[in-house]
Amino acid sequence: MPVSPAASPQAVFDSLVASVARARLRDELDVTAIPAPSGLAPFSYALAADVNPARHHDDSDLGTGRLIILYDPDAPEGWNGTVRIVCFAQAPLETDIGLDPFVADVTWAWLVDALEARGAVYTAASGTATKVLSTGYGELAPQGSGAQLELRASWTPLDDDLAPHVEGWAELLCMVAGYPPAPEGVAVLPTRRAARG
Repeated sequence: MPVSPAASPQAVFDSLVASVARARLRDELDVTAIPAPSGLAPFSYALAADVNPARHHDDSDLGTGRLIILYDPDAPEGWNGTVRIVCFAQAPLETDIGLDPFVADVTWAWLVDALEARGAVYTAASGTATKVLSTGYGELAPQGSGAQLELRASWTPLDDDLAPHVEGWAELLCMVAGYPPAPEGVAVLPTRRAARG
């Protein structure tokens, strides 16, 4: 429900947070509200999510993420609006997948596709997709080799309903963790993860 243009900044922010609570999230995720970082905007709200290992039949950490909603009535330069969403997603990869030169491109495309599939309308999207390859040496040699994928992104919603944006972020987390996407026809990384150690 749109907020009156004459509403106080607190009322606008409260309405944005209320819309987050309407997001329908996948069962594979455990999502909780966490303290938002201070100093980024006058108003902020944050969520943390972890892919639930019990539902994936694996004891490893399959993926984690954070989503921060920033609201500044003064519309900071570069935001192109008063609300900015910042997200982070991270998941381990098999080393051979980490070597794929296109895995970062695919990850960014997953975010864009997930937001579009849920009808999230936005502008000024930016971000980085990073793949990290590591090999243990000396005392850490038993860890062997491993790979990790990280996506950091932000965008400005063009409507007051943030539920589709939260749903898109949640879908991205599941996809980088190896779960099939909710919509049909989108490629995913294999669910098998290389154990380190």
